[in-house]
Amino acid sequence: MDITFENVSYIYQEKSPFAHKALDDLSFHIPSGSFVAVIGHTGSGKSTLIQHLNGLVRPTHGNVKIGDFLLSRENKPKNMKELRSKVGIVFQYPEHQLFEETVAKDMAFGPENFGVSNKEIQRRIKELMPMVGLSDELLERSPFDLSGGQMRRVAIAGVLAVKPEILVLDEPTAGLDPRGQKEIMDMFYALHQKQQLTTVMVTHSMEDAVKYADHVLILNKGRKYMEGAPAEILTQEGALNAVHLDVPEIISFIHQFEKKFAIDLPFEHQTPGRLAEQICAIVKKGDRQ
Repeated sequence: MDITFENVSYIYQEKSPFAHKALDDLSFHIPSGSFVAVIGHTGSGKSTLIQHLNGLVRPTHGNVKIGDFLLSRENKPKNMKELRSKVGIVFQYPEHQLFEETVAKDMAFGPENFGVSNKEIQRRIKELMPMVGLSDELLERSPFDLSGGQMRRVAIAGVLAVKPEILVLDEPTAGLDPRGQKEIMDMFYALHQKQQLTTVMVTHSMEDAVKYADHVLILNKGRKYMEGAPAEILTQEGALNAVHLDVPEIISFIHQFEKKFAIDLPFEHQTPGRLAEQICAIVKKGDRQ
């Protein structure tokens, strides 16, 4: 499903002394199947943006289109339940939302509420367990007896069990160690590709943005500050620093290398290993000259 914001503004507590404009004339388009990173400091409007994606809030001004669904101040789709079945949101610390007696019951809760048959639910659970890196032997255990990482995977599986077409990730690696962060992000990326999802990731991690996203949207004070491909946006050090953001570490390293050795080394989404190979080749070439 594609996503379009047309001149969207959102004001909290409108017409009160505490009115606050969280989004300000925001327009962008996300094609179906994209993996988009939404970046910005606290207060930039990221959380308000994702609340529009399944109708938790509607625009004060402008229009939001999610596939065939149109949300505006005047228009609330009659089939909101259908919209919410198509947009799965993984909030920060999703394991805090677990509550059922067993892993199987927690995973079944979402699809049951959307009217999915028990037979289909069981099929989805069986399919999802290996996809999120969990073994079937955990299904009858209490989710509260699991490790923190396992609990998070159960919560994520519960969102995926609804079979969303849009997956929204709100700081998905919060609280995880570096290994856990990589495992979770690699899992999301594999799911994104396998299920051809439209994925929207709110993140503070410039490393995750440059590694996984094919499009970047940077917000500042509720407005669109920059938008485009990661190689185009996340290499603009001066523009990012102006809104208190840093370039990803690999790009920072490339910039320092270019400055020190006066050699052009373009960023092309290289892995660290590939970058090391390129630098070795440059050094060997220099030794022969």
